[in-house]
Amino acid sequence: MTNLSATAPYIHGATHYNDLVDWGTQPDSLEGESHSKGRLLFKGPDNSPETGLWVCTPGRWRLSIPRDEFCHFVAGHAIYHGDNGETIEIYPGTCVLFPAGWSGEADVQETIRNVYMLS
Repeated sequence: MTNLSATAPYIHGATHYNDLVDWGTQPDSLEGESHSKGRLLFKGPDNSPETGLWVCTPGRWRLSIPRDEFCHFVAGHAIYHGDNGETIEIYPGTCVLFPAGWSGEADVQETIRNVYMLS
């Protein structure tokens, strides 16, 4: 059951929920053609906060995080390589807070699914 227009919007079964919107291919692709789908759960005034589900297929691309972004990965495998040399390996159950200004590369090995919040 899902109710995105409730006073407290919710999605049951976020790990397998498939009523997703096509968000297109990842920009700044370096390898492969990662494709994204998702579902916006809530977006506040001036787009903050924003929260929802995001699913992305394998590929590698550059990214620069414009706002603090918390991600709880519930499926897949990816490796994030920070420009500072740090490596963050993602598996189901991993939570990451990417601070505003974080930059590097995302390398999705197996389709990932995460619940995210931007602030």
